[in-house]
Amino acid sequence: MSGDGDMASVMGFSGFGKKARTFDLDAIFEQTRRTAVERSQRVLERHRENEGETSHSVSTQKDNAAATFRKQESGSSSDSDSDSDSDSDSGLIGPPVPLPTGQDEDEEELVGPPLPPGYTGSMAHSDDEDDEGGDEDEDNPVKKIPDTHEITLQHGTKTVSALGLDPSGARLVTGGYDYDVRFWDFAGMDQALQAFRSLQPCECHQIKSLQYSITGDVILVVSGNAQAKVLDRDGFNVMECVKGDQYIVDMANTKGHTAMLNGGCWHPKMKEEFMTCSNDGTVRTWDLNSEKKHKSVFKPRSLQGKKVTPTCCTYSRDGKLVAAGCQDGTIQIWDRNLSVHTKFHCRQAHTPGSDTSCLTFSYDGTTLASRGGDDTLKTWDIRNFKKPLNTATGLTSYFPMTDCCFSPDDKLLVTGTSVKKNEGNGKLVFFDRASFQRVYEIEVTNAGVVRCLWHPKLNQIMVGTGNGLAKVYYDPVKSHRGAKLCVVKSKRKERQAETLTQDYIITPHALPMFREARQRSTRKQLEKDRLDPMKSHKPEPPVSGPGRGGRVAAHGGTLSSFIVKNIALDKTDDSNPREAILRHAKEASENPYWVAPAYTETQPEPVFAEEEEEEEEADKEPQWKKRKI
Repeated sequence: MSGDGDMASVMGFSGFGKKARTFDLDAIFEQTRRTAVERSQRVLERHRENEGETSHSVSTQKDNAAATFRKQESGSSSDSDSDSDSDSDSGLIGPPVPLPTGQDEDEEELVGPPLPPGYTGSMAHSDDEDDEGGDEDEDNPVKKIPDTHEITLQHGTKTVSALGLDPSGARLVTGGYDYDVRFWDFAGMDQALQAFRSLQPCECHQIKSLQYSITGDVILVVSGNAQAKVLDRDGFNVMECVKGDQYIVDMANTKGHTAMLNGGCWHPKMKEEFMTCSNDGTVRTWDLNSEKKHKSVFKPRSLQGKKVTPTCCTYSRDGKLVAAGCQDGTIQIWDRNLSVHTKFHCRQAHTPGSDTSCLTFSYDGTTLASRGGDDTLKTWDIRNFKKPLNTATGLTSYFPMTDCCFSPDDKLLVTGTSVKKNEGNGKLVFFDRASFQRVYEIEVTNAGVVRCLWHPKLNQIMVGTGNGLAKVYYDPVKSHRGAKLCVVKSKRKERQAETLTQDYIITPHALPMFREARQRSTRKQLEKDRLDPMKSHKPEPPVSGPGRGGRVAAHGGTLSSFIVKNIALDKTDDSNPREAILRHAKEASENPYWVAPAYTETQPEPVFAEEEEEEEEADKEPQWKKRKI
């Protein structure tokens, strides 16, 4: 046997024959139940001490409950192992059933942890008061305006004429009269509030409009030239619309716009379609995948059928309607799929000759708001498009792209006002959509408010001003992300560049071959090189005058000057054509060389007409008798 044991230990299975350890599950369950009961009793006692509830009825019930638990404990411990399963099933496992408070028997039992100490309110929590307060907050949309805090982004010194915010609210893009487009990343900025990229996509043209697509991956850039551009999120060129032929009269036959653009926007449902309007009198839709030609053309017409210029354009919220505000004061709306005749048309929407700067649809799609160049803001029901629902006057506008927008809950309408220099502050004005009363206003800065944008996800208001600022208004409680991400980050410390200077040891008596070169200023050397014509590669100026240095002055460098010079040098007088023809006749007859020898035998003798006496007499007549030709 000992040999077998040694062999088993050597082979590694010496422990396989041992008996497995057994566990008494009933005893474990009983111990767990007792621990749970003790803990629940301690928690109940602690809560009652904190609340100060020491009534006699509650203590009696507690003693009864404790006695019941003890009886169950003693009963379960005295049972045999065979009956332990049934006892554990009948007993309570976990904390005991909560006891009634004894204050109001009619009240329903509350679910959840006990009320904190010092709470004096009733258990019903004054439902009526809560409802009234909630109704007041819902009925008063002014309290939802996020204007408690603001940050200022310095775009430049000229007017911020375009604002765009991507659908997620992570990035803001601004454009202005200084031709710059700047990209701002809220998550990447700190309190220094610096843009991470600045570029000029349209060179020397003012930026009219910027907008992210519904997916947020591309940006539509509308500037003062005739070609709109599409950039990606990092500012690289994706597409440029083609320019039309400006010599074709019918604008429907050109492939693109032929005059300056006024506005543009993306389709709210289709991520690859966008729209632009131009001074050539057309509104065109484009496909992102086909840049060689527009998709469709809408041509606004006046009452007499003449061409009018659209100054702004927009899609309806569902993308089925295309609306344009025109220079003659009309608002024209087409079905997106039918570009010939308008579906809705209002002739006297705004004052003729004023530029309607903005059109926008409400989120429910039934109301259209128009911001006119006649200092008015109007709302329209597109189902009854003859006259406006409401009109607000006295809203000064000096910019052709002054904005208006609806609040995310569709209860407020926001627009900006313009001011002249040193004549007050530009304001952001809020109107109640239903009553159209001016319910709130924010003084932004000492310049006009041009662009305004209320993002529904962030619940933050972006404002572009006439002095190069882009302001963001937010509320730490009501707003989300956006400007809240960058204001909490401290400014990065600037790293001072360490300059290492080499120490020169001056040894005046050293040999020349060991002498160190003296450090000289490069500015003087550059000035000398600039004066040297060979080192600076200065081009030789043209020679004027008779010529010098072996160069002959070249007169008449251009064809026109050469012809003028030859005409001036030509002294021949061709006033008498007969003399001009016959001046070589004598020489030709005496020394024939080319033609005359070939025709000596067959050529007849030339006979020339002689001057008559009448001509001589006519020459002798006085000047006043001669006939005027």
